[in-house]
Amino acid sequence: VQLQASGGGLVQVGGSLRLSCVVSGGTFSSYALGWFRRSPGKEREFVAAISWSGGSTTYEDSVKGRFTISRDNAKNTVYLHMNSLKPEDTAVYYCAASYRTGVTTTGYDYWGQGTQVTVSS
Repeated sequence: VQLQASGGGLVQVGGSLRLSCVVSGGTFSSYALGWFRRSPGKEREFVAAISWSGGSTTYEDSVKGRFTISRDNAKNTVYLHMNSLKPEDTAVYYCAASYRTGVTTTGYDYWGQGTQVTVSS
């Protein structure tokens, strides 16, 4: 299973970005999917997750109301829509896939390579 994240870039405070992650190999519709991020000098942290069906989602508190995770099983793609971006959102963002079909913040089996998001003030 391979994950390829894209969509990162430089954006001003208050701006928006949409990250995409294409998953190849395996059965996409059977995976729970998540987004994580790592800021300079910090540990990797959970951002958002979605169940295999897309019916359940969960978010880290600081992104609730600003970020939305979604998936398109026909395109083998998971998205992270980010609005009202803040400087503290600056990080490398990683997508991940889990055999756990329900929404989960841990226990991911496969990881993408990361895409850089930089929010300038």
